[in-house]
Amino acid sequence: MSPLPDLKTRFIQLIGAPSISGLETHDDMSNHAVIELLQNWFSDLGFHCEVDLVKDTNGKHNLLAKIGSGTGGLLLAGHTDTVPFDDGRWSQDPFTLTEKDNKWYGLGTCDMKGFFALVLEAVKDLPLTELKRPLYIFASADEETTMNGAKAFTESTSIAPDYAIIGEPTSLKPVYMHKGHLAQGIRVIGRSGHSSDPARGLNAIEVMHQVIGQLLKLKQHLADNYREDAFTVPYPTMNFGHVHGGDAANRICGCCDLHLDIRPLPGLPLSDLELMVINYLADISAKYPGAINISTLYPGAEPFAGKADNPWTQLVAELAGCEAEVVNYSTEAPYINKLGCQTLVLGPGSINQAHQPDEFIATAFLSPTVELLKKLVHHACIK
Repeated sequence: MSPLPDLKTRFIQLIGAPSISGLETHDDMSNHAVIELLQNWFSDLGFHCEVDLVKDTNGKHNLLAKIGSGTGGLLLAGHTDTVPFDDGRWSQDPFTLTEKDNKWYGLGTCDMKGFFALVLEAVKDLPLTELKRPLYIFASADEETTMNGAKAFTESTSIAPDYAIIGEPTSLKPVYMHKGHLAQGIRVIGRSGHSSDPARGLNAIEVMHQVIGQLLKLKQHLADNYREDAFTVPYPTMNFGHVHGGDAANRICGCCDLHLDIRPLPGLPLSDLELMVINYLADISAKYPGAINISTLYPGAEPFAGKADNPWTQLVAELAGCEAEVVNYSTEAPYINKLGCQTLVLGPGSINQAHQPDEFIATAFLSPTVELLKKLVHHACIK
C-alpha cells in the first residue's frame, strides 16, 4: 500500500489532471486521469473500486468506491469534469494550484474535484473497519454538459444507500431543492429573395417575430401558473439568449435562429415544457408548413425536490449549523435521488466562484468540510 499524499498534494494532482467537458469536440476531453488518481487513493484506503466506461462520451468513466457491508449507508457523490476555461482571463495557470490570500486557485478547486480530496481527508482517519453500513463514493463524468455519467450510473447500479450528499459548492449549506434547465433552439426557414419584392419570399425574421410573441405568452403563462415561494425567483424563468438571422439589408432573410433557456420548478418535467413550446407555436407552424424547427441544444437537467422537514435534512442542517435552502442552478441530484435515498446537495466553496476565471476555494472551508464529512459518515454508517 502506497502512502496517501497529503491534502494539498491531492488538490495539486487533481487540478493538474485536465478533465474539461465541452459541447464542442475541440473542448471535450476524457476524465480518465482523474478517475485513475481517485481509484488508486481509495483503493489504498481499502475501498473496493469499480470503473465503468460511460457510453456516448469521449472516453469518459464513472468510479464507484465502496467500503463496508450490509444495506443502506451513505453515498458521497460528485463530478470529475470541469467547464472550459477563459483563455487569457486567468491570472495564473488554471491547471496549477496557486495559493494566495488564503485561497487555493485552480480549475476544479471548488467545482468540484477538490471535494474528493476532502472526502479522502475525512475518511482516512475514520475507523473504516467498524462500519455498520456501507460508505460509497461516486465520481461521475460529464456533469457539466450531458449528465450522462450520473444518468448511466443510476440506470445500471444496484446500490441502495439510505442517504446521499452531492458535494457541489454550496458554502457548506445543505440544499434540498433546485430548479431544472432546458435549452432549446428554434430555427425559422424562410425563402430569400430581393428586398424590393417581399411577396416573392418569406422573411424568416418576421416569422421569428411571431414566434417570440408566442413564447412571451408562454413565459407569462409559466409565471402565472407555477410558483414555489422557497425560491428567490419563485416561478419558472425563460431567457432569450441568442438570436441571429439574415446576411444583408437588401435580401429577404432566409433563416433565423433563436436560443432560449427555461428553468422549471420541481413538478414541471422537461417533457411537459417541450410540449408546451410545441403547442404555443402550433398555429405558426400550421400557417408556415415546414418553416419552424424546434430542437434541444443540449441535454437538459430535471428539477429536484427533497423535503426540508425529513430527518436527514434536519440532521445535516443541525450538523452544518445552518438551515437547509433552495437554489436556482442544477445538479445531479434528481438522478442520484432515483436510487431511493434521501438526497442533499452540500459542499465546500461558493457557487459564485464556479465557472469563473480564477476559480478558487477559500482555505477556511477545508477543515470544516473534513469535520462535517466525518460527522455525516458517523451518523449514516457507524452510529
